[in-house]
Amino acid sequence: MASIRPLGNRILIKRAKAETKKGGILLPDTAQEKPKEGIVVEVGPGKYDDSGKLEPMHVKKGDRVLFSNYAGTEIKINDEDEIILSEDDVLGILN
Repeated sequence: MASIRPLGNRILIKRAKAETKKGGILLPDTAQEKPKEGIVVEVGPGKYDDSGKLEPMHVKKGDRVLFSNYAGTEIKINDEDEIILSEDDVLGILN
């Protein structure tokens, strides 16, 4: 079982499942829009500011977040689609 620990201010997100039906029509994989939200799986330690102080992360494991369209790097771990991105690419935490 592979696992990744993000470095710096990066986070590992398990992307939400894509919608397979729209208005009663079954969408093929190529037509499905990738969701822009997911669950935080792992969080890096944070990044250092100019004075050398570690800035804490704003997100934590288990948070449901919204991120920008082309943010991060998509990876596959244990046949699961996940994405590593910078905390700066997170638009918000969903309640």
